[in-house]
Amino acid sequence: MRLTKISLRNGIVTGRQFLPLYDNIILRSAILQLYPTLVISPSSFKSHNCSTFSTSSNQFSYIGRAPISIPTEVKLALIPSARGRQTTASHGATHPKAEIEGPLGKLSLSIPSFVNIDYDEVARKLCVSVQDKESKIQRAMWGTTRAYLNNHILGVSEGHTAILRLVGVGYRATIETAAITMKPEFEGQQFVSLKVGYSHPIELPVPKGIKASVPQPTRILLQGPDKEMVSQLAAKIRMWRKPEPYKGKGIFVNGETIKLKSKKIK
Repeated sequence: MRLTKISLRNGIVTGRQFLPLYDNIILRSAILQLYPTLVISPSSFKSHNCSTFSTSSNQFSYIGRAPISIPTEVKLALIPSARGRQTTASHGATHPKAEIEGPLGKLSLSIPSFVNIDYDEVARKLCVSVQDKESKIQRAMWGTTRAYLNNHILGVSEGHTAILRLVGVGYRATIETAAITMKPEFEGQQFVSLKVGYSHPIELPVPKGIKASVPQPTRILLQGPDKEMVSQLAAKIRMWRKPEPYKGKGIFVNGETIKLKSKKIK
């Protein structure tokens, strides 16, 4: 049986824990019966190896259970899977899809088989739920699926934007309709040309569905319905000149800031 090292100092019992939690309770009551005037320090019998018992339920997803308001100009179509909903994922199963169409384009999203979508066409409210709220994976995908749906709805109705700032001497950008180092993937494709301190300009293709513009030589504006594609293109542009902390130069995305460092002087 494990023991507890106990010391008595000025009428206060202190010690180091070597017992399980239920043995601490028995030992505490035994000491109080022998020495009723003593004051027992709570930290003397704090268990470091045992967790306290809790009857509280798991916290559900606050993001996932929030309803989504769908604008009147947005059309939503839920396409069930070819083999029906399945509780367990399989390689041959086809997941249901949600097709979202609006003034700025059309997007589709694959829905996990354990996620349920309830669409009220009268109130134009969309609610997302899962089959097993106790499952950790399903709770994680609950909020993720709801966030993807909300981003797609906002994308086809209002659009997503990313503003890039070029900070540095001689840093500038232009939008070209033709590139020197690569061929266009589709007709009318745009290319972002960067001059950010290299011996040659950097050319980056703009994916289909995204519009790029340069309101100023040091500003790049990216617009598109798909938030993931807009953010991915902004990250690729930023990669060529990441913000550095000594002179504050680089390509900054949206409201990105960097804390400047002072040089070490010997």
